[in-house]
Amino acid sequence: MSNFIYKLIAEGEHQQQDFKFCINDSKKIAKSLVAFANTDGGRLLIGVKDNGKIAGISSDEEFYMIEAAAKIYSKPAIDFTTRQWKIDGKTVLEIGIEASALKPHFAKDENGKWLAYIRKKDENILAHKIQIEVWKKAKSPKGVYFTYSDDERFLIDYLRKNEFITFSKFMRHQQLHRKKAEEILSNFVIIDIIKMNTTQEGTFFTLNTAFDALEMEKFGEL
Repeated sequence: MSNFIYKLIAEGEHQQQDFKFCINDSKKIAKSLVAFANTDGGRLLIGVKDNGKIAGISSDEEFYMIEAAAKIYSKPAIDFTTRQWKIDGKTVLEIGIEASALKPHFAKDENGKWLAYIRKKDENILAHKIQIEVWKKAKSPKGVYFTYSDDERFLIDYLRKNEFITFSKFMRHQQLHRKKAEEILSNFVIIDIIKMNTTQEGTFFTLNTAFDALEMEKFGEL
């Protein structure tokens, strides 16, 4: 069985796996749990250093801090599974998190603010407001309704000629209120006309290459 955990560790940190040497702050762990739940799910290996060296956990305190992170410092609360691995006299705690149907999940930071995160490669990144709107609309029974006005037409035409656009550029160019710009972009993302890419450098919106702009005129209520 130890071969399996060695195989996991050999993968390194990636979009669905994170290493933690130890846990001394439930709020920081909540950020990782929320990022996994809001993206593709994943696992935390506690007692493993960033370089993959096994240090082991020192007590049962780690489990209780995970539980606090998932139930107290995450909203909505996050379900998780646990598994212990014994390797050369050391214990590694594996925490499993499924991709959640309840997203967005928020983590409470050190200032008491609730923030949503996503997992991108081996990093936890603050979710853009548009992403939060997309999650909320995806759960809404009302569907998506919009009018194909000059603002929507500009966005599609711009992205047909340019690689990407940012939220602020779209808002400034069309002189839109923030709420209106959020509404247009989130609608297009949820119906997969536009793709959203968030990194540590920022969030960029691109046209879905499979989208036929001529079909846009047929859209009304989706």
